[in-house]
Amino acid sequence: MVPGLDNYQLGGGSGPGDKVQAVDSPTNSASEQGGTSGSADDERGGTSTSRDAGRSTSPSASATPSPSASASTASASPTETATEKPQATPSKKPKTTPSKSKTATRAPEKSESPVTVSAEAQAAAEVLKLVNEERAKVGCSAVAANSALSDLAEKFSDDMAARGFFDHTDPDGATPWDRAAKAGISDLGGENIARGQADAAAVMEAWMNSPGHKANILNCDFKTLGVGVHLGSGGPWWTQDFGY
Repeated sequence: MVPGLDNYQLGGGSGPGDKVQAVDSPTNSASEQGGTSGSADDERGGTSTSRDAGRSTSPSASATPSPSASASTASASPTETATEKPQATPSKKPKTTPSKSKTATRAPEKSESPVTVSAEAQAAAEVLKLVNEERAKVGCSAVAANSALSDLAEKFSDDMAARGFFDHTDPDGATPWDRAAKAGISDLGGENIARGQADAAAVMEAWMNSPGHKANILNCDFKTLGVGVHLGSGGPWWTQDFGY
């Protein structure tokens, strides 16, 4: 147990709205997890985790439009001044110089291999983008991708798929904060997990329709995010790990 774990909030339960069935789920239990009610000691098997859930998670919605990014490139054509060499005055006895054929030798062009991005990485990047769009609507600053949290989330999604469980507490009894501490992460703030949603848009829609997940996504105190996705039979499995 992490010291002070009794202050962390673990939510969920069996109430309506705590679990959302995924569309076209390959299993009958496809659901998502997230939430902020209850305590870690009382509900070890709850459906979401969030630290400091009692605080106000987001300002009132102000319908702030999501920022649009624009890129402008100013290109100035350099001015070239051609300088002519003065013509040489021919000598009285012109010399005949045999012409030499010069073969221009080009250095071989470097072949750059295209960067391959996995489907999981693309889905994770799309989730991050959608999270920041939702946060912008209520005036929260964007969360930045964090490599340590991403690694934590990826490993947990992979573990749920490999060992066939779907819970914040793994079969070894480790909570999200136990796993974070083992990875050297001390600022984990909350975790959302989901299973069965086909793509980033579907899982974000499900999370935003669940009060607990939405509270984590719109918690203005969170500053970083790691997203882990495992695609495969019985899934996909999705994990969001938020940091301060």
